[in-house]
Amino acid sequence: MAALNKNDAVAFQMPGGEVSDTAPARPIDLAHLARQTMGDRELEREVLSLFVDQVLSVRDQLAHADVKARKQLAHSLKGSARSVGAAAIGRCAEAIEENPADRQAERRLSRLVDEVRDFIAAINR
Repeated sequence: MAALNKNDAVAFQMPGGEVSDTAPARPIDLAHLARQTMGDRELEREVLSLFVDQVLSVRDQLAHADVKARKQLAHSLKGSARSVGAAAIGRCAEAIEENPADRQAERRLSRLVDEVRDFIAAINR
């Protein structure tokens, strides 16, 4: 296992004390999140909770939004996703922002939202 610096370890340390390496397939880049929150676990939890609320809301709103609203929703989500380290959601939101009529991207976003919601629930246990 690669050596982790103190800030990285905070984001990866679980209640039992086990630590894991970063994994590119994770829905949230926990090392990025730890840098953004200066390693504050409570702040990480709060930010992720707010992010889950936002992605669920955006997913619901996209289904009924007009083109202009879809672009605005996607743009906002893109920034939020990138700030918490949810790169796949950020890329998907960018695709929707660039082509608001892309229903395939919307379906992909829905799957990604479920993945990130489940991942966040799992790390907060």
